[in-house]
Amino acid sequence: MIIKKTSYLAIFLALLLVANVSYASSEDTRYLVKSTSGWWKKSFGVRHNFDDGFTTNLSDFQLRLAKIFNLEVEPVKRLNVLPAQTNLPDLSQAPVVSGQPILSGKVQTKRIKPNEQVPWGIKTIYNDLFFSKSSGGLGVKIAILDTGVLKTHPDIKDRVKNCKDFSGVTILDGKCDDKNGHGTHVAGIIAGDGGSDGLGIYGMAPEAELLIYKVCSNNGTCWADDVAVALRTATDDGANIVNISLGSDSSSQLIKDATNYAVEKNVLIVASAGNDGPYVGSIDYPGADANVVSVGAIDKEIRVSDWSSRGNNSTSTPNVIEEKDLELVAPGVNVESTWKDGGYAILSGTSMATPHIVGLSAKLWSRLLEQSSISDSQNESGQTNSATIVREIIQKLTTDLLPIGDDDNSGLGLPHL
Repeated sequence: MIIKKTSYLAIFLALLLVANVSYASSEDTRYLVKSTSGWWKKSFGVRHNFDDGFTTNLSDFQLRLAKIFNLEVEPVKRLNVLPAQTNLPDLSQAPVVSGQPILSGKVQTKRIKPNEQVPWGIKTIYNDLFFSKSSGGLGVKIAILDTGVLKTHPDIKDRVKNCKDFSGVTILDGKCDDKNGHGTHVAGIIAGDGGSDGLGIYGMAPEAELLIYKVCSNNGTCWADDVAVALRTATDDGANIVNISLGSDSSSQLIKDATNYAVEKNVLIVASAGNDGPYVGSIDYPGADANVVSVGAIDKEIRVSDWSSRGNNSTSTPNVIEEKDLELVAPGVNVESTWKDGGYAILSGTSMATPHIVGLSAKLWSRLLEQSSISDSQNESGQTNSATIVREIIQKLTTDLLPIGDDDNSGLGLPHL
């Protein structure tokens, strides 16, 4: 009898192995298996462990098997840094036309040298259209959850202090190669420092430190479990601010739990509102989470882009950030920044608006550290809650845009120094 049971078990494990091997070459379909059993973890394989289970890629056979044994299994959500539209014209050689938006991830024009060392968006937030060099962010750590970064780009190589890749089979330290370009573009908006020769591009906070966490594949798709683990890792690695220029139409509990974990540890999270406008309530998650600062996009004429996602502000409590509310807007149309080939590119999207607010947050955070003025505001544990202070300061620096008041299109408005 023992031999017979052992034979059945061997056959069963062999089938699981075959299913895993055959499935490795197919399109990943990821699930959260709500079990802490070591046996199931060994049988299915583990990508990430969570309090209530683990995530893994399951074949149809494994899914049927899970149902037979009454295992609770749910799909892991996908998020994207790129828009759904893929039929946009190739404008790589076209001139820059103000007010003619290209959605996030679409390169409008590339140059060997930047068109402007201080792009219009940076000047707008600094509230100075003529200044020639930005500053600030010293002592502040900013985590970027995106497609990685070109670590050797002259304008950001001195800013990158940590690099991890969560998008592969295992987490890789020191690896974050950006084959997409989106993450490199975001990094330059935040902390471009002009390079050692001073001829490159300048971002919002060129003295800040960047922690790069690659959570998206080269085509711009990302899994919620990778994002959640990266967010927790960023928190544990000492990040003060997190930039999340990606999103999904619905909420992920894995990311929501990670967001709560980060916020409880005094981390400010800023995320893109999405490119699904102009429809009310089209804001993406995690930006739609009330614990996250959501950012929409404006153009050079300070007009909200048609494609910038809208919130539900008109039906919520005025001037109070609730779920599905849009909080702020920032420059997001025809934004020039660093690119994956070592040069520069102009992109549009709320993905580009978000790092402007992140950089502003870093600049303000650094000022607070310098002035040692954050000691008078503490959380329930008696610790200074600088993330809350910075968020409140940014709201006070905001200029209201039409329509008047806390509205669906622009939230509280455009912040600037």
